[in-house]
Amino acid sequence: MKVRISEGASAEEASAIAAALAEHVGDDVEVYVGQDDEPAATHDAPEGERDQSDVPEEYADLGPTEREELLLEQIEEIMEGGPAKYKDTLHEENKLFVRDRLDLWFDAERSSPGSQTQSGDDDDDDGENAFLFEDGKFAEFDADDKLPADGLITGGATFDGRDVHFMANDYTVKRGSMAAKGVEKFLRMQQRALKTGRPVLYLMDSSGGRIDQQTGFFANREGIGKYYYNHSMLSGRVPQVCVLYGPCIAGAAYTPVFADFTVMVEGMSAMAIASPRMVQMVTGEDISMQELGGARMHAEESGSADLVAESEEHARELVSQLVTYLPDNSDEDPPRTEPKPPARSPEGIDSVIPQEPNKGYDMERVIQRIVDEGSYFELRPDYGKEILTAYARIDGRPVGIVANQPAQRAGAIFPDAAEKAAEFIWKSDAFNIPLLYLADTPGFMAGSGVEKDAILEKGKKMIYATSSATVPKQCVVVRKAYGAGIYAMSGPAYDPESTIALPSGEIGIMGPEAAINAVYARKLNEIDDPEERAQREQELREEYREDIDVRRMASEVVIDDVVPPSSLRTELENRFRFYETVEKDLPDKKHGTVL
Repeated sequence: MKVRISEGASAEEASAIAAALAEHVGDDVEVYVGQDDEPAATHDAPEGERDQSDVPEEYADLGPTEREELLLEQIEEIMEGGPAKYKDTLHEENKLFVRDRLDLWFDAERSSPGSQTQSGDDDDDDGENAFLFEDGKFAEFDADDKLPADGLITGGATFDGRDVHFMANDYTVKRGSMAAKGVEKFLRMQQRALKTGRPVLYLMDSSGGRIDQQTGFFANREGIGKYYYNHSMLSGRVPQVCVLYGPCIAGAAYTPVFADFTVMVEGMSAMAIASPRMVQMVTGEDISMQELGGARMHAEESGSADLVAESEEHARELVSQLVTYLPDNSDEDPPRTEPKPPARSPEGIDSVIPQEPNKGYDMERVIQRIVDEGSYFELRPDYGKEILTAYARIDGRPVGIVANQPAQRAGAIFPDAAEKAAEFIWKSDAFNIPLLYLADTPGFMAGSGVEKDAILEKGKKMIYATSSATVPKQCVVVRKAYGAGIYAMSGPAYDPESTIALPSGEIGIMGPEAAINAVYARKLNEIDDPEERAQREQELREEYREDIDVRRMASEVVIDDVVPPSSLRTELENRFRFYETVEKDLPDKKHGTVL
């Protein structure tokens, strides 16, 4: 609406007239003074009261049609999931309904209204989405059975401000089992992740393939087997994180083990190649699901679980911490944060390390005096405990820590620990996370038991991963580094940017006691006088210790420096900063042969 008032009216008068008229007539108002071509004041109609009497019908603000209302009703029904009787059992198992789970995980404030309706009985639902969009919502819409979304939800979401691809099983639909349409959605999600270079989050709760509908998805080129091909193509390209919420059996169990990081929920999660019933049929073994493949078993014995959560909420918290160390893909650097000083003063490092090379202590007490406060995040803490694998920050920079743990079996490297370290090094290198090795080990364990457990094969993998890593590496000889332990812990021969040592450090083929027994046992046995023999043994021990002392190693420039323990944090800050742009090339070849 345009209004012209008399010459000489002030801007305040024009504004007052525009406001009053807009309120009265319910339309936008422009007020002109005299013969001016430009309005002196404008005012919009109050929201919801715009006069549309002179607007053509095709441009008017109309409400939803019956067609759209029908669609909204159909969407709402899909959002309800499977039959009510199956939803009722979720509470008994302390599980969330899958769409409530998505609400927990994803950043609703980034979403736009309309593509998802909140589930549950919340009367003041404001219609915000738990994720950005959903693909394949109408899968199996016209099926004879009620199969909402074919039991699988896929799409794009924001998790702690980062865009991710996701999939989530709906346990109320055929126990989250996989069939043709759900498989197609899963494959599309993975293939799109390859194109976008964004992380993938798998929220798994599946009983495996839907046996009574296996035609069309089991053995096809684009069937369920393609999951693992795509997992392999995504591996090392984008982070793949899997959280288990129930028993994942057979084919479904391969997704968590293909993922880079797997979180299981205590008392709820399980994964196994076959169900307890099938195991009993095949082997006669009577075993529970938790004994067969529960969280504790996989955390402590198989090593397939990186982390164990106490609840659904705790699982999200763990993943939220984990991703702060990871880039979106292999082309990017890991995210930096504001630096923080260590939780404990570096001044106390030397007092933590015993003078005696065979006395145990907790390496975490050293680490807490090196890394930024609150940044230490250990993975697979209950598997291969002789080595610590953890992410942390030094001066705000993410680093992957591989540290011997003298509090566990003197820090000797057993097969499980070697395997754990190899896989951690490999993942860290894939996602451009620099590596810090803290060496205090008598070397790889010997004996018939570890030989049967493939100490040579698994030790080989650790050495191979260290050799192939192209990220910046820093090696610190904290105390003893005997035998092939110095190799596995990225010693001088393994292209670290630096090998430095604390004054407590020793590097040698073996420790003094073993060396004396190996080299001088016969000569010592020829000495009859016990006192003379003890004196000679002590002299040999001191001579050998001088030979392997890190100061001699530094004198011969085998290592780069011996640093005061109280300055180790600063030393590492400077070295990681200086070498953050280092470039390393591997030989031109298809790939190595060591897995």
